[in-house]
Amino acid sequence: MDDSTIVVRGLRKAFGDVDVLRGVDLDVPRGSVVALLGSNGAGKTTAVRVLATLLRPDGGTARVNGFDVVAEPAQVRASISLTGQFTAVDDVLTGRENLVLVAKLRHLADPATIAAELLERFALTDAADRRAGTYSGGMRRRLDIAMSLIGDPPVLVLDEPTTGLDPQARLTVWETIEQLAGFGTTVLLTTQHLEEAERLADRIAILHEGRIIVDGTLAELRALLPPAEVVYVEQQPTLEDVFLAVVGASAGAPVGAPTEEVSS
Repeated sequence: MDDSTIVVRGLRKAFGDVDVLRGVDLDVPRGSVVALLGSNGAGKTTAVRVLATLLRPDGGTARVNGFDVVAEPAQVRASISLTGQFTAVDDVLTGRENLVLVAKLRHLADPATIAAELLERFALTDAADRRAGTYSGGMRRRLDIAMSLIGDPPVLVLDEPTTGLDPQARLTVWETIEQLAGFGTTVLLTTQHLEEAERLADRIAILHEGRIIVDGTLAELRALLPPAEVVYVEQQPTLEDVFLAVVGASAGAPVGAPTEEVSS
């Protein structure tokens, strides 16, 4: 794609004798939300760490915002903000103080105003002067994402952002990501939650055993399966149907038709 913020070609990474990434190809169009979907151990976090210049790849290329992750790591880091599986907030500081601190570390003018705007944007104004250690899981994650947006990075990488959250907190984070997409932020989201990818992503790439085995829109992925035979109620294949079918097919099992439900 000509207008891709992230372009990955043939990316490889091994740890000892274990090949974690075995030739990953991925494009993340500018201003889109792309979900990197895979089971535990598929290589999602390793791919993210390479893109964030935290790991050096063994082969292939990766460019973020036009910069090569190996040759131009400083420029990549200036272009990207990474939110990991665990929040990076300081529990001793208040929500406001966390934001002000990050703004000062980035040498930005008027950190107080930046903090106030982000607190309002992420519905944290009422809790702004409470210690972050008193926040709920969803509030902590919203604060974490708000901190990652300081300085307006063009690329936001969220590595399994709803890990360990209860359903309500997960919903809150989903709404936050949808808000980011509305502002035009390019988001690469790694997840093992099928519903999360189905709801949030413009495109979905399924990573299995170190390779991207399917990449497309939800409609394109659904089209990989035979259409459901209508008995009484037609059930369109879900992303879960696609995921299980293509992962099974890559392991040697045939792609099968989706399960059908008959109304009683």
